[in-house]
Amino acid sequence: MNIKSLPSDERPRERLMQQGAAALSPAELLAILIGSGNSEETAVQLMQRVLKDCGGSLKTLSRLSLSDLTKNYKGLGPAKAVTILAACELGRRRSMEVAAEKRYIQNSVDLYNIMYPRMRDLAHEESYALYLRADSSLEGQPFLVSKGGLTATAVDIRLVIREALIRQTPTLALAHNHPSGNKRPSRDDDNLTERLASACRTMGLRLLDHVIITDGDYFSYKEEGKL
Repeated sequence: MNIKSLPSDERPRERLMQQGAAALSPAELLAILIGSGNSEETAVQLMQRVLKDCGGSLKTLSRLSLSDLTKNYKGLGPAKAVTILAACELGRRRSMEVAAEKRYIQNSVDLYNIMYPRMRDLAHEESYALYLRADSSLEGQPFLVSKGGLTATAVDIRLVIREALIRQTPTLALAHNHPSGNKRPSRDDDNLTERLASACRTMGLRLLDHVIITDGDYFSYKEEGKL
């Protein structure tokens, strides 16, 4: 069913031109991207059904795979599915750009605000080291230390320290996510923090904090007095 079958004042593209993008629902915006639906549904109806299956969450949509979209939804071939996933990734990167404008890190809240946009949609664990100059400004981009599975990721402390020496920064911080939503640190998290703090002391570096990031919340070793 083609969107052109709808009255002109109900077509997403025409509505966007007349009223602006903010007037459209997420399903209508996505419908503009895919262009057409299937023999039973318009593009809007198709994307309404996809979003309903995602609980209305664009974050959940962004976590679907190409296979999830093409196999489960008639009318979504590889080209349309790739377009949807590309749009989700662009949204994530836009959030990262906004976070990158906050270049000074002085506490756990600053760490969370910079790293949350990068980590919020991940279905696996990632660990990043952040390196700070003497004035607490962030040097370069966060350094991806490790990328793991659903519940764990291995961090090589030598890589973390080596990067600090290369960047010639006196302070560093560590951040990783818990896709499960449970912000409490594991025993492995505790051991990692202790070993990293010890390595920093040996090398004359300052470990500002180790923050565990979840959706909308975080755990700070420094705030909890464990650092």
